[in-house]
Amino acid sequence: MELELTQKQYQEEIAQCRQLFLAKMSDYGHSWRILRPTSLTDQLLIKARRIRSIEIAGIQKVEDSVDQDFIGLVNYGIMAIIQLRHPTSGDGGPESDGDIIRWYDQIQREIEDLMVRKNHDYGEVWREMRISSMTDLILMKLLRIKQIEDQEGRTIVSEGLDANYADIVNYSIFALILRHHTNIHP
Repeated sequence: MELELTQKQYQEEIAQCRQLFLAKMSDYGHSWRILRPTSLTDQLLIKARRIRSIEIAGIQKVEDSVDQDFIGLVNYGIMAIIQLRHPTSGDGGPESDGDIIRWYDQIQREIEDLMVRKNHDYGEVWREMRISSMTDLILMKLLRIKQIEDQEGRTIVSEGLDANYADIVNYSIFALILRHHTNIHP
């Protein structure tokens, strides 16, 4: 029962993220394909640091919503995985909209499957977490990603970049679920 509810709420949130991704693709095309994964990591860092700043200060001076930043974390995380799997020569890539959408949907399904498997093992413990803890975990994952990038992808025992980006996506969706389906806000 709990997993069914989680999957329903998860799919509602990812649908909103995908809708914004498609709208921005309509406005900007594939311009983001010029970004290196390290640049996408920095974009993720900007979004996560803004969320944390607002959580700590309790106020914000720019009207962009925290929800939009969590959606940005989802979309930039998926975009980073696309860049890792389908690198470009720096020209933005020659792909069609259909290629980009197919890659987005495939990665999103893989990340959702990861969430289902982890929820099986961990239960619904994320529902007991504070959104601010999720923000901190996202920032920790970003620091790990930056370290792995600085080491040119070499790790000894750690998960790779894909896994860390996937965790950021899932924590962001969990935060959106908590913000939209409970009375919890930062």
